[in-house]
Amino acid sequence: MKVSKVIAATSAVAMLAGSASLVASAADVKAKKEKCYGIVAKGMNDCGTSQHGCAGQAAEDAHPEEWMYVPAGLCDRLAGSSKEPKKKG
Repeated sequence: MKVSKVIAATSAVAMLAGSASLVASAADVKAKKEKCYGIVAKGMNDCGTSQHGCAGQAAEDAHPEEWMYVPAGLCDRLAGSSKEPKKKG
C-alpha cells in the first residue's frame, strides 16, 4: 500500500510539472512569431488585406499584401518576403 501512494504522488507531481511546461511553451511560441508578407500560398493567409477580410482567402500565391505568422527571424531569410506589405505592381 505504501508503494502505491508513492507512485500516485510521483505521478501527480509529474503531471503538474508537464502541464506547467505546456503553458510556458504555448506562451513562448505565441510571443516569438512575426508577420511575413509575400510568401503565402493561395488560400493559406492568416488574416485580411485590402482585397478581403478573412484568413484563407488569398487568391494567388506570393501576393505582396498577403501575410502569415512565421517564427521570429525566419521572414528575413525567405526569398521574396517582407515584414511590411507592398503594393502589387
